[in-house]
Amino acid sequence: MYRRASAALSLAALVALSVSGCAKDSSSPPSGSAPAAAGKPTPAAKPVQAPLSSAALSERLLDETDLGQGYTRQTNTDDGDRDDVTVIGCPALEKLGGDSAAGGDLDFPNSAKATFSYTRGTDSEVAEELYSDTVDKLGPGTRTVFEAMTGCPLYQVVVGDSPIAVATQKLPAPALGDEAWSQLLTFTAGGRDTVIKQTAVRAGSVLIVVSGSPALVDTHLPRAVDKARG
Repeated sequence: MYRRASAALSLAALVALSVSGCAKDSSSPPSGSAPAAAGKPTPAAKPVQAPLSSAALSERLLDETDLGQGYTRQTNTDDGDRDDVTVIGCPALEKLGGDSAAGGDLDFPNSAKATFSYTRGTDSEVAEELYSDTVDKLGPGTRTVFEAMTGCPLYQVVVGDSPIAVATQKLPAPALGDEAWSQLLTFTAGGRDTVIKQTAVRAGSVLIVVSGSPALVDTHLPRAVDKARG
């Protein structure tokens, strides 16, 4: 079902980033090695209304040229063998099907994804996901997931046998696209905190989701939206 799969939007990407341990202590880039300046959205650009194919979305993902020096695209090593992901203490997410989050995909017909490591002085990641479907599915589905997550300030995600405490905070949405949502999540596991920001922007029939180090998300989100709009 659409709404059950939608819960994977946040949990699959964010748990993967937190478990990898690559978004630690990354509220700002290291001095002297800041990422390339993000491009400004084009005000005159009209959002795409017809759904785009996965191939078309792939061409609109950020790449190393957009991000600047110090970024390396990670190879997709997903072999289909995922640990079970279970949500505890957030009835809204459980109702949406948070236990299916390990699937990592929204129930939209077309998608493209990329994850980059930023290695100049810190171990940080930024991930981008593009989805495309009709507007009446993208907007309501994304809104439901973000409202469910930010409506639970504290809950727990169990990945396999490993519990991870999650604290959420709703953030002001950026003035980009037709609709936007943003949140800050703190994952605590093994006595270590990992802070990840996630922002989603709907521009017509394209949904842009950028997750990772808060500073990297803020830097690259405008360019991601601009490029996704074509």
